[in-house]
Amino acid sequence: MPATSDPRHFEFDLDRAISAQVVKKLAASRKLPLVSGVGPLESGIYALYYRNKLVYIGKASKGTTKSKRTLRARLAEHFRKISARRKITLSAMTCRYLTFESEWWVFAAEFALITRYNPEWNASGFGSKIPGVGRPGTTRVSRWDERFPKR
Repeated sequence: MPATSDPRHFEFDLDRAISAQVVKKLAASRKLPLVSGVGPLESGIYALYYRNKLVYIGKASKGTTKSKRTLRARLAEHFRKISARRKITLSAMTCRYLTFESEWWVFAAEFALITRYNPEWNASGFGSKIPGVGRPGTTRVSRWDERFPKR
């Protein structure tokens, strides 16, 4: 339906509504050190900060993924990865997270935050879905692996 100047007409922008609410709620949550055992045994989204700069947005969806990972498990993977790297320390890392009752909102919230912030590490090879060293069939070295080589 075309846009109208009728003041009684309303088109709900779900993407903008989700983004606004998630951004506000995430910003209101306390930053925590990225330490072993941080995060609940639930599904949700999380943000990683390096030297107080938002660098990565991720999700953990125990109900809709093969891995059944919780926020605690996903953050623990990042904890282990960062602790095995040079030129970066865990003391420079913090995180925030939000839990959701619906698995669908986890995906929607992650997408909304990545679209809004475009965090540097989301396209760098840091996460588990971008090919890098050790991926079968590739010898590519990701930008993240170049910046923070393995110990």
